[in-house]
Amino acid sequence: MYVVMNELHVPNEAKEAMKGRFGKSAENMKAIPGCLDFMFLEQDEENGKQVVFTKWESKQHYEDWLNSDAFKKAHQEKRESKEKGPASGSELKAFEVIHHL
Repeated sequence: MYVVMNELHVPNEAKEAMKGRFGKSAENMKAIPGCLDFMFLEQDEENGKQVVFTKWESKQHYEDWLNSDAFKKAHQEKRESKEKGPASGSELKAFEVIHHL
């Protein structure tokens, strides 16, 4: 099993827009081969981060998604938009799962 977390640095005034973007993604991720779980997380504290958490059957499934048409389509709006996105930065963290219930 493989877990990927994308920690998004989003100003408070842009958090609702980011929630809307990822709300659309959640449903689409159900159809991605090897994707076991998709969560969009938010800290309660002011200026807290938002995190996209995905769980995969394997690292290969994750990499297959990165190279898929579905990934390109999901990120097309960001690439085509001339406007700066709501996130001021992000940090991607990936983990091989060693122990799991």
